[in-house]
Amino acid sequence: TPVHGARGTYLEVIHSWIVTVDHKKLGIMYIAYALIFLLVAGSEAMLIRIQLIKPHNDFLSPFTFNRMFTMHGTTMVFLVGMPILFGFGNYLVPLMIGARDMAFPRVNALSYWTFVMSGIFIYSSLLIGQAPDGGWFAYVPMTELAFSPGLNMDFYALGVVFLAISTTIGAINFVVTFFKLRALGMSVNRVPIIVWGTLSASVMIVFAAPALTASCILLFFDRRFGMHFFDAANGGQSLLWQHLFWMFGHPWVYIVVLPAIGLASDMIPTFARRPLAGYTFVALSTVTTAILGFGVWVHHMFATGLPQLAMTFFSAASMMITIPSGVSIFAWIATLWYGRPVLKTPLLFIVGFILFFVAG
Repeated sequence: TPVHGARGTYLEVIHSWIVTVDHKKLGIMYIAYALIFLLVAGSEAMLIRIQLIKPHNDFLSPFTFNRMFTMHGTTMVFLVGMPILFGFGNYLVPLMIGARDMAFPRVNALSYWTFVMSGIFIYSSLLIGQAPDGGWFAYVPMTELAFSPGLNMDFYALGVVFLAISTTIGAINFVVTFFKLRALGMSVNRVPIIVWGTLSASVMIVFAAPALTASCILLFFDRRFGMHFFDAANGGQSLLWQHLFWMFGHPWVYIVVLPAIGLASDMIPTFARRPLAGYTFVALSTVTTAILGFGVWVHHMFATGLPQLAMTFFSAASMMITIPSGVSIFAWIATLWYGRPVLKTPLLFIVGFILFFVAG
């Protein structure tokens, strides 16, 4: 009957999206996945703000507040920022370099579904009242078993390990796609800046994610197998967690921002109706940011008693990394200045982004 035929059609459509290896469909699903978790994280932020709206509020218990704070941060950092940019990258990069698909379509699908299952696994902790509660940065020793005896941080550690695996294999896919599948004549000095941003971020992931994976595995071993990697009382070092975490955590800032800068660098010329000013310098600044991004993590640790010489080096690197960002900003301004801007909504959005970015 027509009803059964329609139902069958719907099921076929759903099945086709579930089993797809098409980069465009996977890109759309990445973005949808990120937007769903954005709504979840936004709801958690509202609960946090309601609790903080007045002194001595009892809207949330201290334990619930810690869980909402941790889940909000973890969701925004791992389940929103990265997948939405992976989504744009999946959809746009093969099209922009003239490739039929990503280099490894099945690995691309594996990366996506690992992402999805990791997010579901972390949030399944809410069903048994054991949501992570040690902050999205999970500082030891407060996340060691002695101070967090439940399964809370075990969900965090295992979920983040699989998130890191997902992003790593996805990043390798982008790198191989860029170097091996560009169309004939598509030289590296012709690819759009978003492709440069995605490539630079992917290379950063390959080198940054293992530090996060290692730190979470070591934390899980401490908690469940009686190890003492971070236990200072038994020969461990709590500062090791901070080093490992921020060796990932600060490059992650640039992993998220470089594809976004690439989007801006390609949208502005479209609405300014002229090529991007200083294309070569913007591409080089993107790569330079990726390199310098690995030399700044200790600026999260200035209060930990590290040697003055080390802090001086990381302070200098933290100031130097603003220079490549400045190159992009001046290129955007020059493009608008010498172009014929069409003040449509996307350009107005980008101008607002520039103002906020400079102020920040």
